[in-house]
Amino acid sequence: MSDKLLYALARPLLFTLDPETAHNLTLPALRRASALGVTRLVSKPRPDPRTVMGITFPNPVGLAAGLDKDGAYIDGLAALGFGSIEVGTVTPRPQAGNPKPRIFRLPSARGIINRMGFNNGGVDAFVANVQASRFYQEKRGVLGLNIGKNADTPIERAAEDYLHCLRKVYPYASYVTVNISSPNTKNLRQLQGASELDALLAQLKGEQSRLADEHGRYVPLALKIAPDVDADQIRDIGAALLRHGIDGVIATNTTLSRRDVENHRHANQQGGLSGAGGILSGRDAKAKIQAGAQLVQLYSGLIYRGPALVRECADALR
Repeated sequence: MSDKLLYALARPLLFTLDPETAHNLTLPALRRASALGVTRLVSKPRPDPRTVMGITFPNPVGLAAGLDKDGAYIDGLAALGFGSIEVGTVTPRPQAGNPKPRIFRLPSARGIINRMGFNNGGVDAFVANVQASRFYQEKRGVLGLNIGKNADTPIERAAEDYLHCLRKVYPYASYVTVNISSPNTKNLRQLQGASELDALLAQLKGEQSRLADEHGRYVPLALKIAPDVDADQIRDIGAALLRHGIDGVIATNTTLSRRDVENHRHANQQGGLSGAGGILSGRDAKAKIQAGAQLVQLYSGLIYRGPALVRECADALR
């Protein structure tokens, strides 16, 4: 029985559950399936290496941050054939995130709205989970670690949180993503402003250089940006990235726009919208590459299409 058919059978049951409940059941089940060898049945992409940020990715289809915020399910997720696994967003201290319910499906639009709010167990627990994974221990592939700030840290002190997390995760990361674009942490997107971004990137690059000397290894930095920016902001962000020598950009986080889902149930819920418009097919993945991306990441598409989407996208990009 193919992984596509298995997911087609499982999805209706999962969709009867509250989205966060389904999420919290699926990831432990995936971990158990991986431990038992069941995930060997999943059709994996053939090797198609791409070198980006000085890192060789086994294939160009990665897992986006947010699915595994604590890095607790790395091995199970890696068994699905991704070319890279990105986990987080992690913050210096544990935090519960926003009140529930905080995830909403828009099935007819193949969309998801979430306002999770960086719920995670803190960077020390996160690093312990990463260290415990066979994926890390055996250097099985590319591991991105995504960092953020605590909700109660004043925005003018945000850099302290990012620097603290960078120091903690640096030894274990293939690359580090700096998330300044979640719509679910108050004022976070202010860090995309020209002066704020310039100051933050200067501090991060300085610390990256120091850590590279300390550990004898250069770990690239990527910046995750929002889609809700105008042309002038894009130019300012691009100029800052070049000026400070940031290694990569992850475009983009979820959107606050409801333009394409205005008449759908849950469209008025606060949070970031993802799904259709992102990558839900191999054709979508190819369009992103044709638009200038070097790699792609999946998240919401996995919820609607299942693990077969990884192979479909990889085949489309071959």
